[in-house]
Amino acid sequence: MRFAAVTEHFSARAAIGLENGFDAQGQTIALDPSLGDEADGARAWAALAEPSRGLEIDAREWPTDAAVAIATGAALRAWRMPKGAPTCLKPALLVLCRAPEEARRLWPRAAAAVAGNLFARALVAEPANRLTPANFVERMKALAEEGLTVSVLGPQELERRGYGALSAVGRAAPTGPYLVTLEWKGAGQPIAFVGKGLCFDNGGISIKPALGMEAMRADMAGAAACAGAMLALALRGAAGAAVAVLAVAENAIGADAYRPGDVLISASGRSIQVMDTDAEGRLALADALHHAITRHAPRAVVDIATLTGSIVTALGHHRAGLFGNNPTLRDALMTMGEVVGEYLWPMPIGTAHREDLNSDIADILQCAPAGRLLPDACHAAAFLKEFVGETAWAHLDIAGVETAEEDTPLAAKGAPTGFGARLLEGLVEG
Repeated sequence: MRFAAVTEHFSARAAIGLENGFDAQGQTIALDPSLGDEADGARAWAALAEPSRGLEIDAREWPTDAAVAIATGAALRAWRMPKGAPTCLKPALLVLCRAPEEARRLWPRAAAAVAGNLFARALVAEPANRLTPANFVERMKALAEEGLTVSVLGPQELERRGYGALSAVGRAAPTGPYLVTLEWKGAGQPIAFVGKGLCFDNGGISIKPALGMEAMRADMAGAAACAGAMLALALRGAAGAAVAVLAVAENAIGADAYRPGDVLISASGRSIQVMDTDAEGRLALADALHHAITRHAPRAVVDIATLTGSIVTALGHHRAGLFGNNPTLRDALMTMGEVVGEYLWPMPIGTAHREDLNSDIADILQCAPAGRLLPDACHAAAFLKEFVGETAWAHLDIAGVETAEEDTPLAAKGAPTGFGARLLEGLVEG
C-alpha cells in the first residue's frame, strides 16, 4: 500500500495482500472530490477490469483523512474469496495525497483494522472440512506471534469445570468443544468480546433441512469477528485492554449427541432444559459469557453471534440486531457501527420474553416451545441476559449480515463481510 505526492511517497505494509509496485495492467481512476469515504475507494476498486493488477487513485483534492478512508475502502473491497490454490496475483494500490507524512501517521491504525476484518473474512470463507474446531484453535494459537496471550480449555477440562452447556453442544463432533481466550494486556479494566464459533452446524438431532445447510460453515462468524478485532488491537498496539472468549465447537449428530428434553447444568450452575438442539449457539454463549465475566471482570461485555433466523426476518440483510442492558454501551455500539458501516438496530428484551422461557424442570428453557411466529431473537437475548448479572452487556445477532447477499461497497456478493471486527476494535481506547 502506498500514499504518494508528486515528488514524495512512502510505503506501509498492511498485511492485506496488496504490495507496492505497478505493472502494465494497473489502472488510474480519479474520483469526484465532493466524495471521499470508504465506499468511494471500494467502488473504485470494484470498477477495475478483471483480471487487474493495480489501481491508482488521485486523492489530492481531499483532506488526508479522507484519502486514508478511500484507501481503506479499496483495500477491503480488494479481498476475494479463495478458490483452490493460492493465486500469485499481487494487486497494488497507489493513493496520491497532498500530505503523505500525515498519511503515514494515520494509515497504521486503519491498516490494522483492515487486517483484522480480512482475517475474520478468511476464517469465515473456509469450508468446515478445513476449519474444524481443532484447526480453528490452532489458528488462534498462532495469534500469539502478534502479541496476544492465548489460552485454551479442551473437552476434558470443560467437563471437569462444569461447562455443561458448551460441552453438550460439541461433544458429538470428532473434535472439540473448546473455549479459547485471547487477551490484549493494555491498561485498565478490559472490555470483553464473546463469540459463537460453531465451525459447522447441522442442527444436531433437530437436524436442519438440506437446502441452505452449506452456509452453516459461516456459523463461526461471531468468533471470527472477535479474533479479527483482537488481531487489530495487537497490530496497532492499543492502549486499552481487551479479552475475547470464543466458544468453538461443531454441532453434529452422533451417539453422544445431546437431545431435546435433556437438562444441562451450565458453568454458572443454572440448569437449562433443551428444547431444540438447533438452538445451540445460545448454549455455547451462556458458558462463554460466564467465563468472560467471572474470570476477567470486564467493564463491559459484548457477545456476537449468527444466532437466529428471526433476526433476518425482522431486519433482513441490512442491519444486525442489538440487544442489551446498558444504554451507554448500546449507544457506543450504534455510533461505532455507523462509523465503520456495520449497522445495528436496537431490539427489545421484554418481561414476556423471559416468561416464555419458564421451565417446570429447570431454571430456564433454552428456547420457547415450537410454534408459529415466535420472537426467537428476543427469546435468545432474554436467555443470554440470565448469564451476565449486573455487568454492562450487549448482544449482537449478526445472522444475515455475516455474508454479503448482494454486492455492497465493501464486499462482493457472496463474500464474507467480517462484520463486527472493526466495530469491536473501535470500542477499545488508544
